[in-house]
Amino acid sequence: MVSMYQASVPPCLRALTALSEVLAKGEAYCIARGIEPGVMLQSRLYPDMFPLVRQVQIAADSARRLGARLTRTLPASVPDTETSFVELQQRLAATIEALRAIEPAQLEDTEDMAITIPIQTGELKLTGLEYAQGFAIPNVYFHAVTAYDILRHNGVALEKQDFLGPLGK
Repeated sequence: MVSMYQASVPPCLRALTALSEVLAKGEAYCIARGIEPGVMLQSRLYPDMFPLVRQVQIAADSARRLGARLTRTLPASVPDTETSFVELQQRLAATIEALRAIEPAQLEDTEDMAITIPIQTGELKLTGLEYAQGFAIPNVYFHAVTAYDILRHNGVALEKQDFLGPLGK
């Protein structure tokens, strides 16, 4: 049987690590072509969608909140002040570090624990498993793939493997 730790923390770590590598390729692309990084960071797929910088922030926030909520702690509030690739990399690194600090035992018996999260229309009440599988991890993936898509749409040479990260580890 897969534990809550195995089902939640490693997928987030893998997604954020791959996102960090994708951002590094995006930054290198900007440097090589003389593109102002701020232009890339504010790029969107569509006018009503968030820009690249916000996609990365939300992916990191979703993973950080997952770790906090499943360890029964309050998620830290992190201001959205990043304006460079370096600052986004720092945000991802801090989130990865926080997730790596979680011990599997901390997530034991969290499958059925009640989690209430604020959403725009009120509150969403879920079990720990529903939260991890149906809300937090899909949010991490959605925003990570959207960041990938923004960079790819703007010419960064990325492949599916860049999004997936290393396999077989």
